[in-house]
Formats: sequence, structure tokens, C-alpha cells
Amino acid sequence: MSKCILVVEDQEDNRRILRDLLTSQGFEIIEAVTGMEGIKLARERRPDLILMDIQLPDLEGYEVARQIKSIDELKDIPIIAVTSYALSGDDVKAYEAGCSDYVSKPFSPRALLVKVQQHLA
Repeated sequence: MSKCILVVEDQEDNRRILRDLLTSQGFEIIEAVTGMEGIKLARERRPDLILMDIQLPDLEGYEVARQIKSIDELKDIPIIAVTSYALSGDDVKAYEAGCSDYVSKPFSPRALLVKVQQHLA
């Protein structure tokens, strides 16, 4: 059975890139455009991994990660922040919010796949 990855990303172009990259590797992808939708899908589907944008239209990705990590049955799901925030300290904010890893945009597809594989191992 293939691993399920929840992509929480408001930009269609970025979702398409991630969808194409991950489905080509055999992953099942579910997509959320808002933070609230991401939380709802995480509860309903319990994905194996979450790729979380930080700049979302409703809730900041840090807050979405905190809320997901506060739910007992979801707290062990790894969350990788995938964001254009690349200032000093932004990675620390992601880790403090409960993210397992941090990737800045634009990202190397190969490097992102390595991180995904590491967290799913």
C-alpha cells in the first residue's frame, strides 16, 4: 500500500509541482488549500506525512502544525515545512511549531524526496 502525503499549499502551481513529483514516486497525495482544510483532512485521512506551506490564506502554517500536533492521534505524523520564508530563525519557528523538518522554496526536487523518504522510513 502506498504512503499517503497531505500537501497543504494555497498556490496551484506549487501543488501541481508537488503532486507530479510525489505521484511519480508512487505516493498517494491529498491536497488542502487552506490551513483549516489541512487540519480537517489530517483528522479524516491520517496521512503518513504532511508537507506544510507557511503562508496560507486563513491560518499561518505554524499554527496549523501546532493544532495538528495537539491532536493525540495525529501528533506522530511528521510535518515538513515547505516555505518561501527563508529568513534566519524561520526554521526555528517551524521546529518550535512541531515541524519535523524545513525546506525553503525554491526547493530541489531530489533533496525534497530525500527528506520525504527519511521521514517515512
